Amino acid sequence: MSITQLRPSEASALNTPAPTHVTALTLLEKKRVGTPIVALTAYDYPSARLADEAGIDLILVGDSLGMVVLGYENTLSVTLDEMLHHTRAVARATRRALLVADMPYGSYHGSVDEATHNAIRFIKEAGAHAVKIEGGRNRAVVVRCLTDAEVPVVGHIGLTPQSLHAMGGYRVQGRTLAAIDQLTTDARALEEAGAIAIVLEGIPREVAADLTAHAAIPTIGIGAGPDCDGQVLVFHDLFNLTFAPTAKFVRPYADAAGMFSTALAKYRNDVVTRVFPSDSESYHLPRELRSALTSSHLRARKA
Repeated sequence: MSITQLRPSEASALNTPAPTHVTALTLLEKKRVGTPIVALTAYDYPSARLADEAGIDLILVGDSLGMVVLGYENTLSVTLDEMLHHTRAVARATRRALLVADMPYGSYHGSVDEATHNAIRFIKEAGAHAVKIEGGRNRAVVVRCLTDAEVPVVGHIGLTPQSLHAMGGYRVQGRTLAAIDQLTTDARALEEAGAIAIVLEGIPREVAADLTAHAAIPTIGIGAGPDCDGQVLVFHDLFNLTFAPTAKFVRPYADAAGMFSTALAKYRNDVVTRVFPSDSESYHLPRELRSALTSSHLRARKA
């Protein structure tokens, strides 16, 4: 098996200054000066390392891993242990980005003490810098308690996948004045509870723009238009690796599925036709030992 190589900075010099780490204050400053925040999901060491070295500001270990990595039908089946496992892998690769972990369905829906205990595990055991929870004013008490426990929280309102059944499917939210008022109340409640940022998912551009303009903390959009303080996409959507129709807001930046399929077909063909491995890709005995081995075989045949 191949061996993971050191980062250039790790291999070349111990005196190289460490990259400046993105923090909640970094995101706040980006909002203040109008510099867009770039966020992306990652679920393992390779994807996190690529994202971190590309200069992504915020890496989210999203519970979307249940669908794009584990093959679940939705995010509801993802367990706390699965999220902790993947967060640990991502943390090992993250040197610059702010690392945020999704708290899965059921991990913060009970008592506040249970939610706090689970959130602390992400920080203490898995190496996350913050957690993300879905819901607005109904989660404000949890956000306040986690903040008081020194666990930074990113909120998430609009289309919240963990509320799939309650919403009646994946539907754009905030399309009536009453719904817009509710989103405004939710955003304000999360901000007042101490959230460091809010993800706005699946809402009209105009609503997201208004929420962003009135929020003192950064907003990060996904399917919420270009007026948010930042944007987030799912890693596998970015590279056409979801094996499903993409949402309207997804822009594939490369066809990794096509690349992998082509490479796998070529690999299979090379093995079947004995083109791989070649002699140059094989290890050899020293000439003297080869001769001795051949002589030994000849003697064995004669005997």
